[in-house]
Amino acid sequence: MKEIRLSKSCLTNKEKEAVASVLNKEFLGMGKEVEVFENLLENFFNRPVVCVANGTAALHLAIQCSGIGSNDEVLVQSITYLASAQAITASGAKPIFCEVDQKTLTIDIDDAEKRINKNTKAIMPVHYGGGVGELNSIYEFAKKHNLVVIEDAAHAFGTNYEDNKVGSFGDVACFSFDGIKNITSGEGGCIVTDNEEMINNLKDARLLGVHGDTKKRYSNQRSWNIKVTSQGWRYHMSNIMAAIGIEQLKRFEELSSKRKNLAKTYDQKFLNVESLNRIGSDFKNIVPHIYPIMINKEIDRDKLRANLAEKNIQTGIHYFPNHLLEFFNTSESESLQLSEEIYTRLISLPLHPDLSSSEVEYVAENLLEHLN
Repeated sequence: MKEIRLSKSCLTNKEKEAVASVLNKEFLGMGKEVEVFENLLENFFNRPVVCVANGTAALHLAIQCSGIGSNDEVLVQSITYLASAQAITASGAKPIFCEVDQKTLTIDIDDAEKRINKNTKAIMPVHYGGGVGELNSIYEFAKKHNLVVIEDAAHAFGTNYEDNKVGSFGDVACFSFDGIKNITSGEGGCIVTDNEEMINNLKDARLLGVHGDTKKRYSNQRSWNIKVTSQGWRYHMSNIMAAIGIEQLKRFEELSSKRKNLAKTYDQKFLNVESLNRIGSDFKNIVPHIYPIMINKEIDRDKLRANLAEKNIQTGIHYFPNHLLEFFNTSESESLQLSEEIYTRLISLPLHPDLSSSEVEYVAENLLEHLN
């Protein structure tokens, strides 16, 4: 058996030809391809979209353009990739880490309620694995406390919630298009919102704060007489990224269907297995980015991963609790016992569209053999 990768970029000749076309034009920065990709995404979400260099940049700009900065606080779960927290600190704000719901590994609203104070300005729900938990409850919570909701939807491109695409409603949603996401542009990300003022600010902020530079770039020009009135960043998307993203978006129905079907295969293999817990299984609506499970605490995770590695099966751990990282672990940090305990039981299994159903069955059977 060849090595079964945990995740990978899934490309065809169409993406490679699109990149070659940009290279042949010799205009590699932000230009017409980015505009085309944004327009396609706007049709997908039925909402305005701003494309940026990566998902972390999307979060950072969404926080900044929501008016959040120094001395402000943002509620976020601890079990997430550290990009969520780094985007908060990059804006000058402070991440306030919260526990997660045990079934969905999305933010626990009851725990978040305990951490509200006068400095709390936003909540950042992380759509773990593609699932969104009780998103309506999060918006009700935010309305009650006058908070902005900044959705970290990096895992959830294409997921539906109550018959609506994630990103097509709510305050603001941020997506990632890095190499292993539900669609990729190599790197890249986007912010989706119907707040017109925010959209205009985002367009300038991604181009070092230069007013109106987006329109120039779309026609392959530059702004020379510039006006800058606020902090900006070099966060724009390139034409090379956009060219890949355009082709990936055309394939999204195929890519998402494969992800869903492979996750369903895992689910069928793990039905009624007492030594593990599945995390969400609504793969009619969820487009899964990863397939994590929680093993029983008496099982040695390191031995399990080593055993699977011997069978040429890669595994991962999503994620190390942020509140335990040295950069965020201060004298004020509180222990989040549930998150710490859940972390020791998490393991992610291979999931990407280039996997075959027989490979998924091989992974599941070897996992079950070890557990038994």
